[in-house]
Amino acid sequence: MAKKRILLKIGSNTLTKETNHISRGKIEDLGVQIAALNDEYEFIIVSSGAIAAAKQFVKLDNQDKDVFVKQALASIGQPHLMRIYNENFKDLGLNTSQCLLSYSDFEKEQTKKNIVNTINVLVKNNYIPIINENDTVATDEIRFGDNDKLAALTAVLLNVDILIIATNTNGIYTKETFQNEVPETIKLVNDLKSLEKEIGDSKSSHGTGGMQSKIEAAGIAKAANIETWIVNGLNDNFILRALKDEIPFTKII
Repeated sequence: MAKKRILLKIGSNTLTKETNHISRGKIEDLGVQIAALNDEYEFIIVSSGAIAAAKQFVKLDNQDKDVFVKQALASIGQPHLMRIYNENFKDLGLNTSQCLLSYSDFEKEQTKKNIVNTINVLVKNNYIPIINENDTVATDEIRFGDNDKLAALTAVLLNVDILIIATNTNGIYTKETFQNEVPETIKLVNDLKSLEKEIGDSKSSHGTGGMQSKIEAAGIAKAANIETWIVNGLNDNFILRALKDEIPFTKII
């Protein structure tokens, strides 16, 4: 029986567990879940975290907000991020591969075919593609969407079954309950326009996206009939528990 395909997008805030360092424990948690689901699901990961990884090792002599400094930090941090993934996943019998993409890659038919063919070969041979934006030449993630849009475009291109966006909340909350400080998760969504009325414009401490960028990503996936799940990635076993419907999260269909 063919395996279902999940594209997991994990942002910097989740990877750092809301600290200033990449959490090896969180990456191990991802690997344990992927290994447990290996018979039923194949995974593609879109991972932020290169800049956060670099900040553990270096401090560049320039204003931290300068986009070129952030591009340089991403260049320094990407190998460290991949090393951490590789070390933790390898211990669990999982193989990893790196794929760096830019939004311009999705504008050319031949390039899109190349992406699909390469990633399909990797997955078929039991390698988990770990995708990030090529921040050295592109700045969209740094400036705008924390890889949410990249994840959605990739999900559509690779015809996945579920796009899981890991964040630091239990999905999307109703505005009223959030403002009353007793947040209640919106569990099922059909109409994205109604959902937009419920969100604010807050952004995470490490990432550059907010709920708006996640809803825009869900819209891209929805147009291709792909479900988007917005799940709290800070929870241990969040993928396993979401698949069993054991935790509150937002499902957009």
